[in-house]
Amino acid sequence: MKPLLLLPLLGAALAAQAADPAPRDRIERGRYLVTTSGCADCHTPLKMGPRGPEPDAARTLAGHPEGLVMPPVPALPAGPWQVVSSATNTAWAGPWGVSFTANLTPDRETGLGLWSEQDFVLTLREGRHVGRGRPLLPPMPPAYGQMTDADLKAMYAYLQTLPPIRNRVPAPLPPAAR
Repeated sequence: MKPLLLLPLLGAALAAQAADPAPRDRIERGRYLVTTSGCADCHTPLKMGPRGPEPDAARTLAGHPEGLVMPPVPALPAGPWQVVSSATNTAWAGPWGVSFTANLTPDRETGLGLWSEQDFVLTLREGRHVGRGRPLLPPMPPAYGQMTDADLKAMYAYLQTLPPIRNRVPAPLPPAAR
């Protein structure tokens, strides 16, 4: 008789699972999108390895290193050459000023830890920090705003599973500060 009493509970648990698309699948989809979209190409600092620059695995997706103070930007020539990047590939200078790649880890003080899923989606969709602040700056590709809500939510879900890395990225510098 007792097994019969457990049947409704099992049914309710299975129904709840079916209503929520497998979180593991969503996180795996997010991992795939973050990887194939090249997020780590800019948001993971490069360091010099035995065969040249390589991603710093200890700082995966943590953005521009907090302790790395950048020297003045070299003079940019007039004409079609307008952009310069740091050796870490996390600081970029051009006509917009200087931008630093953000910390995408779930650190609550310096990363995405206090961001809601909606904040993340709006940031990429609208091209504005936390969906309503300053504009996102180059080299952040505006095409990411064309991704589906499901894809952006999957990326957010994956990023929330990463180890948080405390790394306060500097604020962007205006063109006059170059």
